[in-house]
Amino acid sequence: MKRIAIITSGGDAPGMNACVRAVVRTALRNNLEVVGIVRAYAGMISGDFIPMDFQSVSNIIQRGGTILKSARCDEFRTVEGRAKAAENLKKHNIDGVVAIGKDGTFTGAQIFYQEHGIPFIGCPGTIDNDLFGTDNTIGYDTALNTVVQAVDKIRDTADAHDRLFFVEVMGRDAGFIALRSGIAVGAETILIPETETFVDNLIERLKQSRAHKKTSSIIIVAEGDDGGGAYEIAEKVKEKYKQFETKVTVLGHVQRGGSPSAADRVLASMLGKAAVEALLEGRKNEMVGVINRKIAFTSFEKAIKHHQKINKNLLHLAELLS
Repeated sequence: MKRIAIITSGGDAPGMNACVRAVVRTALRNNLEVVGIVRAYAGMISGDFIPMDFQSVSNIIQRGGTILKSARCDEFRTVEGRAKAAENLKKHNIDGVVAIGKDGTFTGAQIFYQEHGIPFIGCPGTIDNDLFGTDNTIGYDTALNTVVQAVDKIRDTADAHDRLFFVEVMGRDAGFIALRSGIAVGAETILIPETETFVDNLIERLKQSRAHKKTSSIIIVAEGDDGGGAYEIAEKVKEKYKQFETKVTVLGHVQRGGSPSAADRVLASMLGKAAVEALLEGRKNEMVGVINRKIAFTSFEKAIKHHQKINKNLLHLAELLS
């Protein structure tokens, strides 16, 4: 193996740049040439390749987003599109690829290897933390801190005006951000896709809080909760219990941005280094993660098919402390 490529694919996550930096510098230390592919699979098809050296990843560890950009690419879903991508990789003498992304990224990589034989190693980059095969994903810790900082500010105004705030956080398919941030901010209730939402139960809990002279409340809602998003649930509560002055805040994509936390920078650096070493060892079609503080490898097939499960102890903790 003499030359490798790196892509950042799917939704951006704070810490992706730190991972890119680790991949490039680890590769160069091992006498490998490194090429960055701009806009992931779309750039692989269009031939948007750039050589990378020590200087090209200088001063990026603290930056959010991704210097290599990301993009959706329907063409890569076709046999013809993947053939174009393979032609470009071979033209640039690419022997292996490090792909930073999520399950969609790894699905594309797995199919691509089956058709063209170029090995991929994946690094889990997503704020959702729902990938199987790692305790934490790149960007998750930063997203949590972003939510906590925002909700702490919202609580100030909720308390000043005796208001009930519904705060919607990202988590279309999983409630990891909602659960941990909800515990961290002392939310009254946390609503996530993994548990069923009963509006009547929610109202009863809010009534009990009022009876104990609690004048303001924060409800954290994952966007994929089965009761609907924050607006829909707030409307249902308002219809049945008009005494509450309800407000809704949707944090949205602010959770994706910002300078990565120390934890995400260290995690991303560990994973980037391990990804390069895995390619040098002849590994392929695997995602590198950290389980119990140790580097672990999970096949793309397993990482794609399975999902990280919500910690039941945290569910119980949230219930106990609310």
